[in-house]
Amino acid sequence: MNRRTLVVCEKPDAARRIAQALDDDNAPDGYSERGVPYYIARRGEEDLIIVSALGHLFTVAQNGGGWTYPVFGMRWVPAYEADKKLARTKGFIEVITKLALGVDSYVNACDYDMEGSLIGYMVLLKTCGEGSLDRARRMRYSTLTDVDLKKSWEEMSNALDFPLIEAGRARHEVDWLFGINLSRALTISVKNVTGFYKTLSIGRVQGPTLSFISDREVEIGSFVPIPFWTVNAEARIDGKKFILEHERPRINVRKEAEKVESDCRGKKGVVKSIQSARKEDWPFPPFNLGDLQREAYYKLRLSPSMTLRAAERLYIEALISYPRTSSQRLPPSIDFKEILEGLQRRREYSELATILLAKTLLKPMQGEKDDPAHPAIHPTGRLPDSLGRTDSRVFDLICRRFMASFDRPTIKVNIDAIVDIGGQIFHLKGSRILEKGWMMFYEPYIKEKETELLSLKEGQMIPITSVNLSERCTRPPPRFNQASLLKLMEDEMIGTKATRADIIDTLFRRGYVNGGDIEMTDLGFAIVETMSRYSPQILSLEMTRNLERELDSIQSGEVTANTVVEGAKDLLGPVLSDFKEKERLIGAEIDEALRREAQKASFLGPCPACKNGEIRIVRNNETGKRFAGCSNFYADLCTVSYPLPQRGKIQPTGRRCMSCNTPIVRVIRRGRRPWDLCLNPRCPTKGKNGDDGRQV
Repeated sequence: MNRRTLVVCEKPDAARRIAQALDDDNAPDGYSERGVPYYIARRGEEDLIIVSALGHLFTVAQNGGGWTYPVFGMRWVPAYEADKKLARTKGFIEVITKLALGVDSYVNACDYDMEGSLIGYMVLLKTCGEGSLDRARRMRYSTLTDVDLKKSWEEMSNALDFPLIEAGRARHEVDWLFGINLSRALTISVKNVTGFYKTLSIGRVQGPTLSFISDREVEIGSFVPIPFWTVNAEARIDGKKFILEHERPRINVRKEAEKVESDCRGKKGVVKSIQSARKEDWPFPPFNLGDLQREAYYKLRLSPSMTLRAAERLYIEALISYPRTSSQRLPPSIDFKEILEGLQRRREYSELATILLAKTLLKPMQGEKDDPAHPAIHPTGRLPDSLGRTDSRVFDLICRRFMASFDRPTIKVNIDAIVDIGGQIFHLKGSRILEKGWMMFYEPYIKEKETELLSLKEGQMIPITSVNLSERCTRPPPRFNQASLLKLMEDEMIGTKATRADIIDTLFRRGYVNGGDIEMTDLGFAIVETMSRYSPQILSLEMTRNLERELDSIQSGEVTANTVVEGAKDLLGPVLSDFKEKERLIGAEIDEALRREAQKASFLGPCPACKNGEIRIVRNNETGKRFAGCSNFYADLCTVSYPLPQRGKIQPTGRRCMSCNTPIVRVIRRGRRPWDLCLNPRCPTKGKNGDDGRQV
């Protein structure tokens, strides 16, 4: 009788790929029980029972009942017991428990990272018993290609990666302790003052991140613009217009700027010298997750969380390597030639891949950051049959960045002509690309602007057509966007590559921030200001950093998981005691901000009929249905009212319909693109734009 091994994977699609790769005939038997797919693969004299989890099947929950704080007693329970929305996980737990009966050994084949190590460990511990851990091995792979999976099976370790498991367990428990206690404290503080329930949250990473945004808003709000002046000259050479920049790009005294303008007025320019410089721009290294999220935000306008989800789908389809990596390096053990030969079969990459394959040595640009678990994100050479628009764009970005990392630097020549106009020095600059190099591979995501170079000579006279004096002001620092906030979180070493995007999403979901250029709401300011006044430790960057360092040190064996978790409890205890003493004060301040937010959210714009009323969102007391109506409606001073969609969030835009002057609102529904709607059901544009009134 063949030896039987239970192989636990992280997701159903990964289980299918692993089963196919490990089966001797690449044709495993597929089964399904209670909606849980699993496979039997034959490998030599071993029968592999390959089944997947559904992400985390077990989670941390409160030990005992009661909706209060502080709460420090916790235990690991089936996910469906902690959250009714995860009812589907019950079937997975029961089926895995059944399949584990009578097996001889176990393999954790979940993704090779902290989460995957913990998922596999908890499944074995809770469904198969502690005895399974001594007979368990660990697969480690970076792609879901057949070659990598077979190699991973042959080279798997003979034991689970317990330091990584302990680090993952401690991180979940610490995050749970901070999240449930602080969020519960905030929610209860408002409920006890108002009698109403409003979900509020804060956490050990969420607090400092929100504080970053608040500090930037304060910087912007307190910024005092300082005036300065610029002087540029315009020349026409060979019938073409050129701009010459004064040697002082910013002149702080108006009289000095006026003197420059006066000196140049009516004068011709004389070329004093011409300086030429050759410059090499080296290619970017291949992506790590943070780099990919930022590039996709700026080039594709995708949020970090959208990019991560797309990358995870591409990884499951074996199109790219594991995306949750910090590395910007590609080891020589990767078969670059095979990957490029795969990309060569795709029409849009064929010519580019052929150029690289002609090289005698394929050596990618390597970045500074490394990750012991996984290389930089790279394509596998496998091509998709079809992809959705978002996945296709992210895949293209990764492929082009990968190919670009192998090519020569871009070579440019920069020319700077020094021109004297009435004793004042100006610069006439130009540039030209001599060799495109890697930029040819990374188009259309990078475009180098060339400025026409003229054949000028020293002593040549240049006719000046105008001299322009402009007054400007210094500008405040820019608001964060999701990409720049993610970068700051990385730089400040808070959160992990897997959690940062989710934390940013939570700030939006809770109503603490909004906008593409992130702005704090009144509620967000209230959370930061109230915590700063009554419980500043919750926003402490240093406390979060120290905890991150301790969590990281578990993997190296410097400290135990239990020590870090108990230390977190010691930190939280005084914070929560202090919070409870000031609970009513905190609740009252946050309630005031909630009221302001509600008032803002209900205001959709001025009434186009009576002119002095405001269009607001109103609910019918009898039916509970919402509609938009003038604030003068109940005083019988105005009869204007408009129907509203009954599902989704209604958000004011501040804009008015160009056709009928009625306010335009944005309708936001989960899983759909937001759309803008003119409130007026009789608006002439409705016939053009469709019955639902979407604005085009």
